[in-house]
Amino acid sequence: MKKPIKLKLQKTIKVKPTKPFAFDPTFHKPDHFTSGDNYWEPGIRWQTWNWQGECLGIKFSNKGTIENPLVEIKIYAKEKLSENFANSLIEEIKYLYNFNLDLADFYKTFSQDPILAPIFKKWRGMHPGHPSCLYEYLIIGIVLQNASVRRSVQMFKALLENYGTLIEFDGKKLWCFWSPGKLQKVSEDELRALKVGYRAKSIKKIDKYFSQGLINEKELRSKDRETQMAELLKLYGVGPATVWYLLFDVFHHWDFFNHISPWEQKIYSKLFFDRDPENPVPVKKILKYFKKFGKYKQLAVHYIWEDLFWKRKNEKIPWLEKEIRL
Repeated sequence: MKKPIKLKLQKTIKVKPTKPFAFDPTFHKPDHFTSGDNYWEPGIRWQTWNWQGECLGIKFSNKGTIENPLVEIKIYAKEKLSENFANSLIEEIKYLYNFNLDLADFYKTFSQDPILAPIFKKWRGMHPGHPSCLYEYLIIGIVLQNASVRRSVQMFKALLENYGTLIEFDGKKLWCFWSPGKLQKVSEDELRALKVGYRAKSIKKIDKYFSQGLINEKELRSKDRETQMAELLKLYGVGPATVWYLLFDVFHHWDFFNHISPWEQKIYSKLFFDRDPENPVPVKKILKYFKKFGKYKQLAVHYIWEDLFWKRKNEKIPWLEKEIRL
């Protein structure tokens, strides 16, 4: 294993998210299968973060309650950080983890819903969120294509350990994502040797696209959904499934739900229709069912999905294990 780069604590900042805000279900998503870039325990998450080409260690700690939330953010780096650098990082964290999302109308609208109401009681204050920029999310999306969860984890772990940076902070050794352009001198054959298969070509093209500055994530965030979709679909190897994930996680569209992968089709069939996953409900019927959640379709499904994977974390669900194959 590579020798880790040791980082020192440089900044401690406390941020107050919009209430209600539940720390653990926001910062830990059991369906996001880790590959060595983060570690979670109740009340704390350690996360690597590549910000403006700098590999950082971030320690998030819960210092508040659901109704009076407060998140402590400790930033570890090799050298001292400027105020502008730290402030821009905090703003990015607040955006990606939806610190300012007001859930009041969502909760009120579905307070009597037979499916969502019980989930709200368990996960009140859960915000959608993740730590990946668009470039990182696209690389992750590529390794998720047409593969079991176990296979995807293996591929992503191999990429991180070959092209990422091993850092050590607050007693944790974790891998930090590489910067766009890092793979330009890496051949497709070298990538294929890591057993990523046909995805090597997509990974190379995405890396080249970003290294040349042909897409600006910040600008794209301010565009309308149709423009965002059109730009994302221009990217090599990016299809409807990946765009669907991106529109929710990266661009925060809570209403967009027009694609279901075969894997998700099986899980939704069991969850919503109690149907054998091997004989799934047609996609059109599932999409029609989700229409009842209106402008919160994707947010509602996020709550239901996360509830399922939190259950899996605490108890064995045989039919789900069969589909995950981790």
